[in-house]
Amino acid sequence: MDLFSAGTGLAPIPIEDGALAMLAHMPLPGGTDRVLAQLIAETPWRAETVVVYGKRHLQPRLSAWYGEAGYRYSGLTLAPMALTPLLAALRASVEDLTGQRYNSVLLNYYRDGKDSMGMHSDDEAELGPQPAIASLSLGATRTLILRHKTSKRTLKIDLTDGSLLLMSGALQTHWLHGINKTAKPVGPRLNLTFRYIA
Repeated sequence: MDLFSAGTGLAPIPIEDGALAMLAHMPLPGGTDRVLAQLIAETPWRAETVVVYGKRHLQPRLSAWYGEAGYRYSGLTLAPMALTPLLAALRASVEDLTGQRYNSVLLNYYRDGKDSMGMHSDDEAELGPQPAIASLSLGATRTLILRHKTSKRTLKIDLTDGSLLLMSGALQTHWLHGINKTAKPVGPRLNLTFRYIA
């Protein structure tokens, strides 16, 4: 089944060596502000330390891992917490919209413009060779930067409040993605990346 012609409502974004599609605003019960506030309040946020190029660094954001399986990246092992009713409902909606199955979700909390995400690929073996990763954004708009590993071509996508971005196909093999710090005043943002851990 071609994901982008399956009536999902996600619009394809042209990109070589992978697949991208986006829904500008995912309908949420009670609206995005309510969901954002509830997730910030009820999540046991952690400041994690990762290993990058052999050095340990405190991640410039807070995070939490939920689902049915553990996850390991950059020298960090995350034990899963059970999905809350809200996260289970969000997962079901994202599965309906994307036509994919997910058993885990990583929450990243960007408190302000000083919080960021370094350039990386979600290419861990347990995600499989061509993972489908659905990214739901809540709160302040931040810009996702994608950079091709060989051609160095870049693509920038504004992730707005309530937007849903699907990364799939060979994207993680050929592209890096990240979110830079910004000196502009910017409010809090949550990002939920739904994925399937084999």
